[in-house]
Amino acid sequence: MTDGLPMSVPAEGLPPRVRIHEVGARDGLQNEKTVVPTGVKAEFIHRLATAGLSTIEATSFVHPKWVPQLADAESLFPQLTGIPGVDLPVLVPNGRGLDRALELGARRIAVFGSVTESFAKANLNRTVDESLAMFEPVVTKARATGLHVRGYLSMCFGDPWEGPVPVDQVVSVARRLLDLGCDELSLGDTIGVATPGHVRTLLSALNEAGVGTDSVGVHFHDTYGQALSNTLAALQHGVTTVDASAGGLGGCPYAKSATGNLATEDLVWMLEGLGIETGVDLGLLTATSVWMAGQLGRPSPSRTVRALSHQEQ
Repeated sequence: MTDGLPMSVPAEGLPPRVRIHEVGARDGLQNEKTVVPTGVKAEFIHRLATAGLSTIEATSFVHPKWVPQLADAESLFPQLTGIPGVDLPVLVPNGRGLDRALELGARRIAVFGSVTESFAKANLNRTVDESLAMFEPVVTKARATGLHVRGYLSMCFGDPWEGPVPVDQVVSVARRLLDLGCDELSLGDTIGVATPGHVRTLLSALNEAGVGTDSVGVHFHDTYGQALSNTLAALQHGVTTVDASAGGLGGCPYAKSATGNLATEDLVWMLEGLGIETGVDLGLLTATSVWMAGQLGRPSPSRTVRALSHQEQ
């Protein structure tokens, strides 16, 4: 495996460092039809940590009936304790999920909301208002217990049922999630329809509504090949937290037109070329995704993984 890197040519107006919020182990694997053994998941997360990723979303405490792939949360999470310098956020859908996470010592949680009624109904079987009402006691209790709380917002740029999503609709739900007590928001382009101008407009509108750029992360899908250009637009606006999935694993089980997440390797290649620090060893990360692709029995969709692993042959 080569540790090849791009030539570093810094550009003006970009942050010196970006924190990658790695979602492959949760958002990526939750869509696998074949159940991945708990031991493989644990090794995947340990390998990601060794590659230098400092935030690795580990699992979800959703009811096993809804996401069977993550039914092993109770047995997985104890295998991850003691990874030095790594945050291991977990997704919690409700109060019971929070209690399960607390029992295992989780220190960072995330709730998963929607800015559109159609997706809230499909994903949570609730209206937007009802989902926020469900999150309120969860966030309140988590904050009272000293936990860091992330709020995911799906369908921030487009919805497969409703079409383009008005910017002010996204801003309204984002503001409400922050007011509930979320420390950080992740803006999801769940079906991958965002373009750079749309990204800049939404981020500016959030700022005007009192949502600071430092409390916002971005989560782009690559359905139309726009994930990296949208990420660059967010970086130019000052965003320093970017969600990505090792090897490009994952999509969204409730949005059939969604392709995989932005591949972490593709993101790191771009950031390295821009002289932006990530703390990630691209060679080790690529090797990890090649290993995981072998576990899943198919090649990685990441262009960078394919390019770097092909050079070895």
